[in-house]
Amino acid sequence: MSETGLRRVVITGLGAVSCVGIGVDAFTEAIKQGRNGASPIRSFDTTEYPYVTAAEVHDFDPAALTEVVDPSRWGRSAQFAASAARLAVRDAGIDPALLAGPHAGTIMGTTASESQTLQSLVETWVNDGLAAADPHLIRQAPAGQIANAVAVELGLGGDVQTIPTACSASNFALGYAYDLVRTGQADYMIAGGADAVNKSCHGGFYQLGALAEEVCRPFDVDRAGIITGEGGAALLLEPLEAALARGATIYAEVLGYGVNCDAKHMVNPDATSIAECIRQAHQAAGVKPEEIDYICAHGTGTRTNDVTEIGAVREVFGERVPPVSSIKSMIGHTMGAASAFGAIICCQALRQGFLPPTANVTTVDPDLGPGIDVVPGVARPATPRIVQNQGLAFGGNNVVTVLGRVA
Repeated sequence: MSETGLRRVVITGLGAVSCVGIGVDAFTEAIKQGRNGASPIRSFDTTEYPYVTAAEVHDFDPAALTEVVDPSRWGRSAQFAASAARLAVRDAGIDPALLAGPHAGTIMGTTASESQTLQSLVETWVNDGLAAADPHLIRQAPAGQIANAVAVELGLGGDVQTIPTACSASNFALGYAYDLVRTGQADYMIAGGADAVNKSCHGGFYQLGALAEEVCRPFDVDRAGIITGEGGAALLLEPLEAALARGATIYAEVLGYGVNCDAKHMVNPDATSIAECIRQAHQAAGVKPEEIDYICAHGTGTRTNDVTEIGAVREVFGERVPPVSSIKSMIGHTMGAASAFGAIICCQALRQGFLPPTANVTTVDPDLGPGIDVVPGVARPATPRIVQNQGLAFGGNNVVTVLGRVA
């Protein structure tokens, strides 16, 4: 318990279902190696699509990862969420009985919810009329089913919410879960996010001119946009005292977060608002800019995002900008799961001692300014103590979380 009467909160379990690996160890090793998970799209017919590459999770078998839920009753995003959550609990080595009851819950983020299910329902409606819609799919469609699947899989009886704040949603979920645990409203929380590759999102980013044809190159002078991605990511949060008492592996302590929404533009980020969000996160975490050792950037690889995001970072950090990289270069833009994947790799960076890389970088864009270290290629050995994880979404939904080694 801290001097403020609030509990210190730590992350003790990590679950990842990604295009570069399933399970935290496989995911981490792939990121460290700078492995590119993009491939030709298999989940829908791309005949009429100019760009046909995405970061899909191939050979995903939720029945092999989960223990309770019947995958046939849930959409793909919910399957990702439940699978990642189960992996996080296994990784934490926690007695599942501790998660039963009202003191354990889940907050999961998403952008497009059950997008593939909704796509199927809409196509049926258009082609055959509303009466032809499959009731089985209708039950899968609500966005809340993503967090519900986690609760059913783990037997959670506490808060169960799905946060739909687009591509910063899982950072929002992490911050909300942290608040619940530190104030004693919950003892255990699963935080994360899930989304699936789908036609509308892929086509939408193409129409925006924000989609790369084959490769995502954040911060590179020749970057062309995002690669749509998918997956599920989950983190188990609990009080520090409880984690120590059960001898848990502690990946990181959640030090604080900042959140704001400028709503200045539907898709374009705003540097001033992002900078303010970073300052809020630092204040909440009780840290100064010079104490941040690494930034896990939103780093989408679009022309606008990268320049704006680095500009906001410079506004806060001045001449001394810590290493900043983007794992979207490897796993694509996983939408509502993006910040949770960032938090997972931040935890591993703190525990194992490395800086996550930005893959596919040949020449750093000079428009980003001098002295920017994007950790190109593969991971670099380092000893970060405090790291910053950035989630910047459409509509100006910004969330920045700060994690640190337990002192």
